[in-house]
Amino acid sequence: MDYETAYYFLIDQGMALVYQGNPDDLLRRLQDGKPPIPGQLTSILLALKVVFDGLQGAKSLDRQLVWALYLLTFESQQLFDAGWRAGVDWPPLLKEDLHRVSLAVQSIYSGVWQS
Repeated sequence: MDYETAYYFLIDQGMALVYQGNPDDLLRRLQDGKPPIPGQLTSILLALKVVFDGLQGAKSLDRQLVWALYLLTFESQQLFDAGWRAGVDWPPLLKEDLHRVSLAVQSIYSGVWQS
């Protein structure tokens, strides 16, 4: 995956609830009480790493990317918690995967990869 592909993939995933996009975007699936598509979070994590690497040395971040990453991190956790309270039977590792997404976004913001 190259930087441009990763960038637009993350914009699409993060803005899923703002714009009418693919019904299988992560946030839309979580909102509907559905688990991610197999491999979806792996693709998101890969895209986050590609964007992190591509932004090394950057003095500023694109506002649209920052907003999409914030929504991807914040909304995914909010939707997970709401689903859990409503009795959704989430996959066993979903919470940990969402935490990994959060760490990767923090890495992009800070410029230092969090593990």
